[in-house]
Amino acid sequence: MSLIAWMGAIETGFVYALVALGVFLSFRILDFPDLTVDGSFPLGAAVAATAIVGGWDPFLSTALAFVAGCIAGSITAWLNVRLKILNLLASILMMIALYSINLRIMGRPNVALLGERTVLTPFEGLGLPFYLLTPLVFAVVVIAAMILLIRFLNSEMGLAMRATGANARMARAQGINTAAMTLLGMALSNGLVAIGGALFAQSQGSADVTMGVGTIVVGLASVIGGEAVMSTRTIARAIIACLVGAILYRVAVALALNAGFLGLTASDLNLVTAVLVAAAMVLPRVLAQRRRKAA
Repeated sequence: MSLIAWMGAIETGFVYALVALGVFLSFRILDFPDLTVDGSFPLGAAVAATAIVGGWDPFLSTALAFVAGCIAGSITAWLNVRLKILNLLASILMMIALYSINLRIMGRPNVALLGERTVLTPFEGLGLPFYLLTPLVFAVVVIAAMILLIRFLNSEMGLAMRATGANARMARAQGINTAAMTLLGMALSNGLVAIGGALFAQSQGSADVTMGVGTIVVGLASVIGGEAVMSTRTIARAIIACLVGAILYRVAVALALNAGFLGLTASDLNLVTAVLVAAAMVLPRVLAQRRRKAA
């Protein structure tokens, strides 16, 4: 596999690390199975692309994508908390609604960004080739998001959110407003996913209404894969594992699709994803059984 292909896999890994962080918040912290991410990922792309084409500053457009993702996540949580709709069903309803909303925002199935200013444009003067510049910029964004998320989850409010996911009844007994924590957590989760979508659209040069298909699977693969290869005893390690899992997942996919002897093509991406997720879920149990037998 060429250097450009390697760096492309790492670049996409950084984008999906933001998705993994969002899935980690909903799936691990809040224990909320959330399929909204399949809609909030293209939502972030649609909002950012439409704003950029409309003449907005790309950084402001990306921030607007974050706000849009937060709103989508909040509505999912509201459907569950206030209207008592099952959390999984609430997220499915929001995911379906976002397909039409994204089409409304873009006005057409896709929006091209070729020739437009993006968040990468100000850094082009550094003289680095594009295949190196993009991963470096995205790495800075992801590391900043990880630091902020670690600080938040170790704060008093973050501990209240973690208590909500661990045992909502006990959290309420301690005076924690679990409804507010769920709303906030889901908003942050989908906001992070939307930023990932906005960055992905700007790096790929377009936003498409179908680009979110399977995003939840990628996020889960990254979270579970990261947990399979490193310890997650602390919040900081668990969040770092999301980044490690996302990059390993994208590298594994790139290797599988570029391995000529396997005969795989781009159309086999979903098959490769399913195999990797299954392996990530089975591997920890197999390793634990071997350790017990060795002891």
